[in-house]
Amino acid sequence: MTTAVEAAPFIGGALLVSGAGVWASRRAELIRRWSSWVLIALVVGGAFALGAPAVAVLASVLAAVAMAEYARAAGLRLPEALVAGAAVTALPPLAWLAPELLWRVLAAGALAAVLVPVLAGDAADGARRASRALFGVVWLAAPAGLVLLGPAAFALCTAVAVADVGAWFGGRFLGGPRLSPLSPAKRWGGAVAGAAAGAAVLALFGAATPALLLAVAVAAPLGDLLESMVKRDAGVKDTAGWLPGMGGLLDRADSLLLALPVAVVLS
Repeated sequence: MTTAVEAAPFIGGALLVSGAGVWASRRAELIRRWSSWVLIALVVGGAFALGAPAVAVLASVLAAVAMAEYARAAGLRLPEALVAGAAVTALPPLAWLAPELLWRVLAAGALAAVLVPVLAGDAADGARRASRALFGVVWLAAPAGLVLLGPAAFALCTAVAVADVGAWFGGRFLGGPRLSPLSPAKRWGGAVAGAAAGAAVLALFGAATPALLLAVAVAAPLGDLLESMVKRDAGVKDTAGWLPGMGGLLDRADSLLLALPVAVVLS
């Protein structure tokens, strides 16, 4: 299976070639997106090149930032947001140091987040707060999968990223029926193109197992739709605006947040 270090020249070359085309297009949106992809490639690739401890740190940061964005969009109050954030942030180091405790800590964190509004005696809004906090813990526990999957995690991250780009181009040029009312811009042509692009990357990395193929081709687009559902419920277009051309971290990592648990469960 291809490692991050071995893949670095190829990913760098792909970014340089795509960057030349993007800059030639003079489209500000594409330039911002490409710049964000370069930053993501450097951070993620660097963490995987450094090994499991760095991947655990990366996963914890991803979980913490994603929870902060989700809490803001979902209207969580500070107490349950802090408890839920602490739970998901603790999972990646546990996956590295003590994986046998992972599911117990996840269950304890989910229970604690649900009990916060109960202990506060919130009769008016407690049920909504508890359900959204519970959903946030379960959903955003996914980054721990970066550690649990081991070397296959880098192949999955790369394949999902390429599948997202393929789906964007496929949706624009192939079209087809709408994929779901949750995201009217998504088209079946994009889903097919994204799945083909992601599968090709897995094959090139020597990681085209049934579990990873299913995670990229099926779970990743469903993860995108899942985040669209969350945003529609919250009434927001993006979960944040700090990532140029992409919104927030949740807007960028949504596909991975479902692909990871599917890959972990099926591997």
